[in-house]
Amino acid sequence: MPQGLESIPPAPGRVPLLGHAVKLGRDPLAFLRSLREVGDLVRVDLGSMPMYVVTSAALVRDVTVGQARAFEKGRLYDRVRPLVGNGLATAGGDVHRRHRRLIQPMFHQTCIAGYAETMSSRARALADSWTPGQTIAVEQVMGELAVEILAATMFSTDIGRPAVEAVRRDLPVILKNMLLRAASPKALDHLPIPPNRAFDAAARSMRQVIDDVIAGTRRSGERQEGGGDLLSVLLDARDADTGEALTDEEVRDELVTILFAGTETTASTLSWAFHEIARHPEVEKQLVAEVDEVLEGRPATIADVPRLVGIRRVLDEVIRLHGVTLLMRRTTEEVELGGFRLPAGTEVAFSLYALHRDPALYADPDSFDPDRWLPERRGDIPREAFVPFGSGNRRCIGDAFAWTEATIVLATVLSRWQLRPSPGHSPREAASAMAHPDHVPMEVHPRGTAR
Repeated sequence: MPQGLESIPPAPGRVPLLGHAVKLGRDPLAFLRSLREVGDLVRVDLGSMPMYVVTSAALVRDVTVGQARAFEKGRLYDRVRPLVGNGLATAGGDVHRRHRRLIQPMFHQTCIAGYAETMSSRARALADSWTPGQTIAVEQVMGELAVEILAATMFSTDIGRPAVEAVRRDLPVILKNMLLRAASPKALDHLPIPPNRAFDAAARSMRQVIDDVIAGTRRSGERQEGGGDLLSVLLDARDADTGEALTDEEVRDELVTILFAGTETTASTLSWAFHEIARHPEVEKQLVAEVDEVLEGRPATIADVPRLVGIRRVLDEVIRLHGVTLLMRRTTEEVELGGFRLPAGTEVAFSLYALHRDPALYADPDSFDPDRWLPERRGDIPREAFVPFGSGNRRCIGDAFAWTEATIVLATVLSRWQLRPSPGHSPREAASAMAHPDHVPMEVHPRGTAR
């Protein structure tokens, strides 16, 4: 017989009025990891609103796959809607299905093969721009590269340049304050405190710039009829059932969503990858040998990606260690989960970051060990224990794009340069959508010259 909500154990550290928002805001990664010690399903209060956090791989899969039809997007997505509107990340039901059906062809393997040429050329241009001994802020450089690649595949002309600049300017501000906004009671949204002002101003700015890009593209007619870039596809798309086009607001929401999602994931993953490779000389030696063997001195292409298996293991391990901080769902009907009965309207959350560091699932979970993804060892990891891009009908639409981009960038840089940590700073995890690094200063050295 399933038990009611009142039987779900609460997380320790609740304070009056704010609930667990203080603990979650102060050190969200540590707090989320600590919940597995409380139970498979744990009550966390965001102000006066209860949220029930799933901590086991089996229950996460139940929420995202087994009983997915009984859940919709939850509070977290409501709270970031001022930024991304009603795009794929936040939309539910028919809107999500309709928009995903329209956008999915842009992420088909044949399209990604075309994007790979842009990824490779932009990565080579970046590598060409460095000089021996130069110090770079890797997280900033990789963020700018990710934006450039997205813009080059989403916007076919220079009309998209203001959008690129807006993302560079506004996205770091949004990421810094996003999780705090999501975890805080809604009543605090309108307080004139610096985090609120910064988040609201950055979100307004980014959305306005995208609006201007869309309007300018319609006026100029400089889009590629029938596709070729995402903006053209969205403007030309017609629903297969109704024949209706997307409104300019819907187009904007999808572009902002993809710019937002596609920048942080790639930039964070690449930044941590360069950091970890530099810390593990044997891993670096293996990757360099693999790159030399596969590329044979030529630029990386889409055909090389499946052959760069060592790079894939490094990327898998990096995103396991520094993955998505928090995702939320809301029940649309009564659900039984983990022996408890959750009525409709219950907020449910899970952390892929915490799941991927669960010692019950991973040996030595805090260590960087790409070899755990070797074929002979991967079978030790349950399938539901690794969900880097989510699962079920909410799996990230751009996962293949992101893996291709990260693989090509790593291969391109490793073929020419060695990056070494600059003295005086060790990167720390900063929680937003992902556990991204706060700062990764590294020195650039030609292959074979770094010590």
